[in-house]
Amino acid sequence: MLVAFSVAPSVPADSTGSVSEAVAAAVTVVRESGLPHRTSSMFTEVEGEWDEVMAVVKGAVDAVAQFGPRVSLVLKADIRDGYAGELTAKLDRLEAAIDSQG
Repeated sequence: MLVAFSVAPSVPADSTGSVSEAVAAAVTVVRESGLPHRTSSMFTEVEGEWDEVMAVVKGAVDAVAQFGPRVSLVLKADIRDGYAGELTAKLDRLEAAIDSQG
């Protein structure tokens, strides 16, 4: 499965509104998991089996919870048994489809 998620404290740490330290703690959990992943400016994507991916998401939420009393989590999952490597394969298929149109 692929999971794209965004997690942050609901209340920023300071008057600038920055949540970068809390998000860094969450991304560290993802990186230390050893699962295939990718982080962009808005979401982190993780690929693996249901239990291992959800454990990473929970760990990321727990890490962010250290920065405030309330945590916001947005999660989208693509559950497709029998497929692996979809973190990049989906993009490869998209690029091939775009190329075939040109």
